[in-house]
Amino acid sequence: MIFRPEKEEVAQNFMRHEKDTGSPEVQIALLTARIKHLTEHVKRHRKDVHTRYGLLKLVERRKKLMRYLKRTDYRSYVRVIKTLGLRDVK
Repeated sequence: MIFRPEKEEVAQNFMRHEKDTGSPEVQIALLTARIKHLTEHVKRHRKDVHTRYGLLKLVERRKKLMRYLKRTDYRSYVRVIKTLGLRDVK
């Protein structure tokens, strides 16, 4: 679980305007932060199947958002990938 200060810090780097929280860039960045946190949890607790299932759902949601962003705003997509260190989506 990521807390408010960390969420705000992550979102600051990708906001389009001052109160932007819903753009695909911000959503991808926040999902990436949650995915990193849950990945560490799953590494420590190998038998936690429910968390692993939730993690897979988050990864799929991020993948869909990345495909959407690639289709609609390619420059922004490339910036998000480079900043977050993600791989290109097919």
